[in-house]
Amino acid sequence: MIDSICILGSTGSIGRQTLEVCREHGVKVLGLTANRNIDLLEEQAREFNPRCIAVADKNLSKKLKDRLSDCDIEVLSGESGLIEVASMSDVHMVVSAIVGIAGLVPTYAAIRTGHDIALANKETLVVAGKIITDEARKRDVKIIPVDSEHSAIFQCLYGNDRRDVEKIILTASGGPFRGKDKEYLKTVTPGMALKHPNWVMGKKITIDSATMMNKGFEVIEAKWLFDVDVDNIEVVVHPESIVHSMVEYVDGVVMAQLGTPDMRVPISHAIMYPDRIKNNFGKLDLLGRKLTFEKPDMDTFECLKMSYEVSRAGGLMPMVLNTANEVAVDRFLKGDIGFLDIQDTIKRVLDGYTNISNATIEDILYGDIELRKNL
Repeated sequence: MIDSICILGSTGSIGRQTLEVCREHGVKVLGLTANRNIDLLEEQAREFNPRCIAVADKNLSKKLKDRLSDCDIEVLSGESGLIEVASMSDVHMVVSAIVGIAGLVPTYAAIRTGHDIALANKETLVVAGKIITDEARKRDVKIIPVDSEHSAIFQCLYGNDRRDVEKIILTASGGPFRGKDKEYLKTVTPGMALKHPNWVMGKKITIDSATMMNKGFEVIEAKWLFDVDVDNIEVVVHPESIVHSMVEYVDGVVMAQLGTPDMRVPISHAIMYPDRIKNNFGKLDLLGRKLTFEKPDMDTFECLKMSYEVSRAGGLMPMVLNTANEVAVDRFLKGDIGFLDIQDTIKRVLDGYTNISNATIEDILYGDIELRKNL
């Protein structure tokens, strides 16, 4: 069990639930960061009394610094502030929960400092998987997944030789539009897409779940986390969200991890690893439950199909996928485009982009900035 953590993105859904786990188990919080929500960050800072906090928005950081003038808490700002929190000394683990590509640089900084990572920011591995995993191996840093699916796979691999893995089976709830066709999807509004049937998550990831882009990102993430070929990763739709994922071994044995759809469980597992700590999050009751599995409809939900294609292409294409998706989801949530326009936008951008191989962090960040200018 770890003694102290910092949380990148503490005001988001994963960040808030991580603090619930810290509160219950007495884990010391040394650092917190947020993008713009300084009201909640102030509340968190006053309760957990971290050594330092950072706000990405520099103007809001100044306001928060004034508010916390009665506290012995250092208030930092901008990307440099996020990096400083991620790299601070005496931290046993950094929880990476910033949404989107904004989480890449501070997570990379934490790894270069030698901190173990509880990874909830899947975009970091989506856009820079090889760079991140190579650096983690070089620094002997553990990356413990927080996503329920990757946490399940991580646990199903316990005590087994990775060379005996035949394939990884990622489960997907199917989201709120499972079984719907494209004609129906033309009518989808942001309000409809934000009503996930099983999970309580932030807005962006909830929309990604509705388009199945989130599952596509998880395919790419699993490739890097578990060092498997993308063609050995299968997605199955499991609407009950009880089986969180599975691993099939060469002898035909399939190991699965089951549990309630509560993100505090994989969060707790990540920050307490290798210990298992008793919690009060509720236990799974299988009596009377049915478990069903279906093939995903990649012709309707094309984001999943594009994720496989992009993973095979490598280079800058995963960045293009992520950036186009971030921009399109933001426009959908604002009501500027329709639901199906999300995947149509991504497809158009991917088709028109010239890839480069062996991309660096600088290439990825520059490419992201330039692509956003032209979208």
